[in-house]
Amino acid sequence: MTDYQLSSQQRDRLLQELSTLLKERVTLQQALREQQESATAANEQLFLELLDLFDTLDFFLNYLNENPEPNPQSWKSLLKSFGSLQNRLLAILSKRDVRPIDFHQSEPDFNLCRVVDREVRNDLDNQTITKIVRRGFRYGDKLLRPVEAIVSEQE
Repeated sequence: MTDYQLSSQQRDRLLQELSTLLKERVTLQQALREQQESATAANEQLFLELLDLFDTLDFFLNYLNENPEPNPQSWKSLLKSFGSLQNRLLAILSKRDVRPIDFHQSEPDFNLCRVVDREVRNDLDNQTITKIVRRGFRYGDKLLRPVEAIVSEQE
């Protein structure tokens, strides 16, 4: 085996590089820990917001079980509450940069839309959207879920 001798200058440079690497490692570990704590806090906040929605749905289900035939005024109130629930859910998504696609075209844009069914409609041109089945969503600039639509076809 060959013995290698380091000059004092080489030894000092290696020790300095080792010290720098150890400091960087500690800094990276701390940054990773902070990032994990931040992600955990964000997840906990999301879970709390979703649990609030869960509680509201639970209340609705209990109410409907106890009142299988609610009066017309109760139905109006329930529909209004469901609209409020939907708005709260959209707000939760919006905070996380998930936004609904505002789609009002009469023909599908296949970059944003997926045709899920066809219906015979001789009064419309082929490929005219007759119904939006599911709303589409974007996450930032990325398409998260396309708009799902039913289009017309002629016999």
